[in-house]
Amino acid sequence: MSQPAAKIQRIMSGMRPTGRLHLGHYFGALLNWLEFQDKYESYFSIVDWHALTTKYQNTGEIAGNIHEIALDWLSTGINPEIATIYVQSAVPEIAELHLLLSMITPQNWVEREPTLKDMVKMLAADEAEAKEKVTYGLLGYPVLMTSDILTFRANLVPVGKDQASHLEFARDTVRRFNHIFNTDFFPEPQPKFTSTPLLKGVDGQKMGKSYNNDIKLADSEADTIKKVKQAITDRTRIAKADPGHTDLCEVPWPLYQIFGSNITEQVKTECESAQIGCVDCKTRLAGLINDFMRPIREKRETLAQDPERVRKILEHGNNKARKTAQETLNGVRDLMGLTRWV
Repeated sequence: MSQPAAKIQRIMSGMRPTGRLHLGHYFGALLNWLEFQDKYESYFSIVDWHALTTKYQNTGEIAGNIHEIALDWLSTGINPEIATIYVQSAVPEIAELHLLLSMITPQNWVEREPTLKDMVKMLAADEAEAKEKVTYGLLGYPVLMTSDILTFRANLVPVGKDQASHLEFARDTVRRFNHIFNTDFFPEPQPKFTSTPLLKGVDGQKMGKSYNNDIKLADSEADTIKKVKQAITDRTRIAKADPGHTDLCEVPWPLYQIFGSNITEQVKTECESAQIGCVDCKTRLAGLINDFMRPIREKRETLAQDPERVRKILEHGNNKARKTAQETLNGVRDLMGLTRWV
């Protein structure tokens, strides 16, 4: 007798619309998403409500940033015919589930959640500043994050191994909900561990928009060359005639491992024998990055010239996401004894 086909697992992940994406996003998240969309039922969300938790005083850029992120996702190969790409605020069921879950979530669970603690530290230097900047919405961040996942009853959530604890809040919430209402309605979301290489920005810190040290997916070739030429190299190498040390080269050498893996031995030899200076070495690296990024950037430019197409893609994804979300909310309302008035 043939065995029944295994049920396809569902995966959910999202990004805040805070600006154009950079190489760190591509290698740390989007490459994984490209693999997942072919293996799992995938839901990828532009989480604009999460942006409001820290950017509530500066909302003028959110709409434009949603469009920019959609361009970045689509140009790298996220396929709206396979994956569901949607905007968080276009799925109001997420907000309703957030409200309902908040009714059963103990206050101390929220206060001790590590992600929230990190965000508070980032926003406020002391307790007095925290009282003004830490809003009710920010305190509810862990519950909203859980609602993002549970609205789609996702089995898996992509995370790096250092972020696994963030999912424990969601699993605790699932256990509490299922126990209170004597059900197994929500699956416990498990981490889908991903390879998230640490890409350094041109200043040697972790690549990030807030540090203004990133190379964006949408950067022009000229901008990429300019930024790479600013990258920190071997601080012990003073003159071009001095032998370099690839193990001390802070930014270009790690990037060569990604963009020039087939010539790393050549680069190492030329650097450590002073056959090539840092400026020429970085110019070559910039060329490799531009070669790699050219198809993505060309596709992005084409999409950018047709904003109506992008809008329709998001609208299509929003409708798909709402259909799934409504099924979930109907089940939750029944379990919680809420009468449907509409």
